[in-house]
Amino acid sequence: MKQLMLGNAAAARGLYEAGCAIVSSYPGTPSTEITEEAAKYDEIYCEWAPNEKVAMETAFGASLAGKRSFCGMKHVGLNVAADPLFTVSYTGVNAGMIIAVADDAGMHSSQNEQDSRHYARSAKLPMLEPSDSREALEFVKRAYEISERFDCPVLLKMCTRVAHSQSVIETGERIELPAKPYEKNIAKYVMMPGNAIRRHPIVEQRMKDLTKFAEDTDLNFIEPGENNHIGIITSSTSYQYVKEACGGKYPVLKLGVIWPLPVEKIKNFAKSVENLVIVEELDPFIETHCRELGLNPVGKDKFSLLGEFSQNLISEKLNLQVPTGKKLDDAIPPYFIF
Repeated sequence: MKQLMLGNAAAARGLYEAGCAIVSSYPGTPSTEITEEAAKYDEIYCEWAPNEKVAMETAFGASLAGKRSFCGMKHVGLNVAADPLFTVSYTGVNAGMIIAVADDAGMHSSQNEQDSRHYARSAKLPMLEPSDSREALEFVKRAYEISERFDCPVLLKMCTRVAHSQSVIETGERIELPAKPYEKNIAKYVMMPGNAIRRHPIVEQRMKDLTKFAEDTDLNFIEPGENNHIGIITSSTSYQYVKEACGGKYPVLKLGVIWPLPVEKIKNFAKSVENLVIVEELDPFIETHCRELGLNPVGKDKFSLLGEFSQNLISEKLNLQVPTGKKLDDAIPPYFIF
């Protein structure tokens, strides 16, 4: 059934349809509603944890016990959960595990504007980045598949605009999965130095395998354009702004897997256009990757490191016509509470 749904609600619907059994989170805008919406499904056990570290450890425990699990937090909460994050990267999982982190470009409700994509790179974990509610639902289901295929948690990066804006989704049925049997494996799950040193090469090989996955997956795709004068690489809400500003004028490489980033796909896309432009909010994450590949894109020399972008900003920076819109001549009357 098709319906209009907020991004966070769509992500919760994805948890339901994917057979998630346990959700443990710590509330923090703009992530809170994922857990609030998931709690409406009787098939999912949901709880608020004392902090993000406990939430992640609870979700990891559920994964070890053989049930698909989820934990959610905002970007600053991932700082609190960083201790188990880096360890579960080494141990891997049993049943699928998703870690949702919601960034807040523009600092609508946050004390800083950090970019969570760096955590994926540092922890050597895959990260998916939906650009609307439909993708929020679908990426959750794909994240569980990736988690179990590559034996690792998957980071799902939301942001304020995706979390709190609506788009059309199509709901499906829930799949009921039997619990995966737990097998005692001290060498895999107990990260004492002697075990951890043997797990590190497995993590590095996993990143190579995930990079190959990023090359081939339909989560990263190219949309052709009418004019190859420039080609745009983008993701998340920036993709929506680019499409609204440019339509089909320029080719676009849209990245759903934001880490690891593909190599050959980006190189081949760059060869197909005269000028490469990176449109991404906050840090030059994609841009830095492109420069490491020997490319010379237009990026943060044109687009700000600060705050949210908009359709008009993209139009202005790409030298397109900027819509002027209409302004109210009269001031809006004040709102009184009697």
